[in-house]
Amino acid sequence: VQLQASGGGLVQPGGSLRLSCAASGRRLSRYSLGWWRQAPGKQRELVAVINSFGGTHSADSVKGRFVISRDNTENTVYLQMNSLKPEDTAVYYCVAVGTGGDYWGQGTQVTVSS
Repeated sequence: VQLQASGGGLVQPGGSLRLSCAASGRRLSRYSLGWWRQAPGKQRELVAVINSFGGTHSADSVKGRFVISRDNTENTVYLQMNSLKPEDTAVYYCVAVGTGGDYWGQGTQVTVSS
């Protein structure tokens, strides 16, 4: 399984970005899909996860601002990020977790700065 994340970039505080993560090599409809992030000098942390039934969980720091969704026909998971803050600056990784194993994407940089 390969996960290809995209959509990162530089955005001003208060702006929005939409991250996408497309999977190839295996259908992931039965996998939980999620986004993690790692800021410089900090530990990697969970941002949001969506299970195979569509149930979601988000970190308290992003609740009300970030929305995770998935499109099983496109084998893709998304992260809509609104009201971005400088503390959201990090490398964002998509992850797929299932009975077949755990898979990580290569990461996409998100920088929130004026």
